[in-house]
Amino acid sequence: MTFTVWAPLLLPFLTAPLARRFAEALAPRTAAWMLAGTAAALGGATAVSLTLLTLTGLLRLPPVAALGHLSPRWLPDGSPYTAAAAALVLLTVTALALRTVHRQYADLRRARAAAAQAAATGQLTVLEDERADAFALPGLPWQPGRIVVTTGMLRALDGPERAALLAHERAHLTAQHHVFLALTEYAAVLHPALRGLRTPLGYHLERWADETAARATGDRALTARAVGRAALAAARAPRPHRPGLAPAAHTGPVPRRVAALLAPEPRPYRHAPARTAAAVALAACLALTGSTALSATTDLHHTVEAAQGETHH
Repeated sequence: MTFTVWAPLLLPFLTAPLARRFAEALAPRTAAWMLAGTAAALGGATAVSLTLLTLTGLLRLPPVAALGHLSPRWLPDGSPYTAAAAALVLLTVTALALRTVHRQYADLRRARAAAAQAAATGQLTVLEDERADAFALPGLPWQPGRIVVTTGMLRALDGPERAALLAHERAHLTAQHHVFLALTEYAAVLHPALRGLRTPLGYHLERWADETAARATGDRALTARAVGRAALAAARAPRPHRPGLAPAAHTGPVPRRVAALLAPEPRPYRHAPARTAAAVALAACLALTGSTALSATTDLHHTVEAAQGETHH
């Protein structure tokens, strides 16, 4: 069980860079799904490994073994220091995850409270604020999401540019991009190697919304101009309290996004030797991570069954 329980903790250091590199060869939507899925899979496997290491140490404690009717000689060998360290890490990441949930909920609650007091038309909420800002405010099961825009942002853009900006933010809401951001944020709490996936995911989510807005307006140059002017307007007097799970058109590497919009629409993904090799390597790492986590869980389960069976004889 030694290799299988440690592999999910080590493989993210290889898998995360592979995912970042492979994402550059994919269309924005596909890249976003791949990055968020990779983060969720690796984060989940990390949690499983930490839990198994902790349980292995706990089961060797005489009170726990007696409570579970376990024969100590059947239990897996392991350093108590390793189990203690795993338990400490597990408690730490749990506390950090809960703190992240609390912070995100508080940010969204403040944003919803401000939006509730502003003028609203359909899905659009307009805040009286000279500072330029616009973002997609995630909804709840009992409360739909909203597009929030300030009067300062509306004054910075002309009519067609406003339409492109609103189409961009609407794309964020329709595709529920806040879920992608949340999954990756929690995965980054679980494993430090996964922190590197947050920035590329944010970029590809914005590119996904850019392409959706360009198709909605039928004008890639107009969408590029709207994104660029929105970013310039927001940079003059940034608003400090936009929620982290509320994507916005004027964030991220805007010059790179504008250049992509001014280029021809991305063609469907085509296989190339380097891209295929990256895809195979990434798939192999993810498969190995999942299989080793499953194997370690199964091994511990069988060991516990054997230890319980021994005490019954």
